[in-house]
Order: sequence, then C-alpha cells, then structure tokens
Amino acid sequence: MKIYSTYSVKIKQYNHIFSETVTIYRDAVNFLMDVCLAEWDLVSAIKGNQAQMMHVESLCHKTKENSSPKYDFDSRFYKMPSYIRRAAISEAIGKVSSYKSNLANWKLNPTGKKPTLNNCGYVYPSLYRIGMYNLTDDYSAQIKIYHNNTWNWLSISLRKSDMDYIYHRCNGRKMCAPTLQKRGKEWFLDFPFEEKVTLTDTNGLVVGVDLGLNSACTCCIMDSKGTIYGRRFLGLPSETDRLNHAVNRIKKAQQYGNRKMPRLWAKAKGINDDIAVKTANFIIDTAVMYNADTIVFEHLDLAGKKRGSKKQKLHMWKAKYVQSMVTDKAHRLSMRISHICAWGDITTSFRWQWQSSSR
Repeated sequence: MKIYSTYSVKIKQYNHIFSETVTIYRDAVNFLMDVCLAEWDLVSAIKGNQAQMMHVESLCHKTKENSSPKYDFDSRFYKMPSYIRRAAISEAIGKVSSYKSNLANWKLNPTGKKPTLNNCGYVYPSLYRIGMYNLTDDYSAQIKIYHNNTWNWLSISLRKSDMDYIYHRCNGRKMCAPTLQKRGKEWFLDFPFEEKVTLTDTNGLVVGVDLGLNSACTCCIMDSKGTIYGRRFLGLPSETDRLNHAVNRIKKAQQYGNRKMPRLWAKAKGINDDIAVKTANFIIDTAVMYNADTIVFEHLDLAGKKRGSKKQKLHMWKAKYVQSMVTDKAHRLSMRISHICAWGDITTSFRWQWQSSSR
C-alpha cells in the first residue's frame, strides 16, 4: 500500500503577497466547476482522470489546434500557467463528481437535506516543479505567484529547522508537489511524501488496545487461539494531574465572566497533545516489543454533542488523535490496524477467552 504524509515548511519574510494567488486560483476553480457541471454528461462518460482533465481543458483553453473554445477562460484568467490551470481543472472535476455522487445517493434514500454544490471553499494551489516551484538552495526556493496583475517568480526563504527535518527524516520517500497553505497569519509550503509498504499477511500476535478516560491505555497481547502473552498499562499520572490543574485554572478564571482565556487553553491543549503522543508511542513500542502483526482498537463514535457530568473529560479525550497517529506509525512498520464494535467487548472477550481455554 502507499502511505502519504505531509510536512509543513514555514515561509519567512512574506505574508500578504500570496493572497492574490490564492484568490485567482479559487476564482478559476469556481469557473471550472460551472463548466464541469454544464458538461458533466460528456465528462463522466470519459474514462480516466487524465482524459477528463484534457477534455475540460479543450472546452475552455485556446490553443493553435483549438482556436475557438466553448468557454472563454483565457480572457478572464490571462496567462495563467498551465500547471496551475490543470490543477484547478482536477480540483473542479473532483468537487463536481463528489456532488453528483452525493445527489445520486440522496435520490435513492432521500433522508436529510438535498445535497448542493457550493463554491470551491478553502482550496489552495499545488506548485508543480519546474513550472511553479524550484528549489534553488537548501533553505531557499522560487515559486511563481500572481502579483500586480501578472505571474512572476518570487524568491523565498524557508525555515532551516523545517528543511533539516525533511532532509534527515524524509530522505528515502518520494516528494510530491508542494501546496501553498495559510495558517493563521503565516504562510507555509506543505510537502507531501509518498512511500510504499507491504503489510504482513501472517496470522500472528494481536495487540488489543483499550483507550480510557481515566488511564491512558491498556494493551493486551494475544494470539488467534486466545492465549495471553502479556498486558501493559499506561497511566501517566503526572501528566493527567497537570491537565486537571490547567482545566481547573480555566474554570476558576471563567467564573468571573465570559472570558476566552486563550493562553490557559493553549497550555491545556499542549498538555493534552503530549498525553496523546506518549500514548501512541507506548502502543507502538508494545507492538514492536512483541513483534505483533495487528493492532486492534475500539470503534469510537465521538460525534455529536457531549452530555452528562463527564462531558468536559469526553471533550478533551484525544482518542481519535491517538488512533490516527498509531495508524500512520503502524503502517510504516508493516502492521495492520483493525477496529471492532465497542458494545459488549469486555464480556464477549472474557467469554471467548474462557471457551478457548476450556477446549
């Protein structure tokens, strides 16, 4: 299977100069979404993403062989680079295809509101190499942006610590085209990486993980016959104590009025993220120690409004974050991930173990 991971590199010096590029890219995606929606019967009949993209491009881009396209794209988006135009076409085809699929499913089972096709939303352009992005040095690059009504190359400086991490940690992975992203008031280049791994097919040991609210996690190592090879527990009492103290400080501060307390919340979220990272590392270390083939989680449906006296704990619970981190780490180690229904798992597992041991 293929594993994709993304690492963000901060762009130094510039902040507002990239806004025009993102704006014109989103306008182009909205224009092309209207084209795809009007021509969807022809586009959907074409097989292959590349062929669909070329057909939509022939409808709106003027060339020597195609002197009179059906839609006037070039006059509105003058001299838009071909790489970013094709990226916008692929984005538009994907959004219209998703809308048509949702609409077909809704017609089969008309529950809820009818799906609608909105605008492109918060999409960002991909900067393909040579045409849109060139790495000129270890810590500097050139990207093509839209500024002052024209497309020009801009030299940018990249944060040294971010690039060093890529050189040291991602050297054996395939680097894909970076994406220009904005987070808060800062701009980043998101570098996606692709790597191929082969998951194990052996029927070996399994690590069953129970993520708790009061304790971090409990791991049970067993085989297919029900034989228990070991149990490991992670409590993290000091981190939990610090988290409770940080949450209590927020409660105390908010007793005197409707205050947001961003610094106190940032501290609490940082402690909570630290607990999640340590829990994920503990699960992976346990699986590596016993040379396990599969890690089993409970399927936790945490959507919807939290109710009851424990809603604060449930809201701060990082179970999905832990499962996501463990999934990425396990696949990189050729391990499989499985999810089971959480209803009655304790009674069923003990009954199954007793039946296995009595045979």
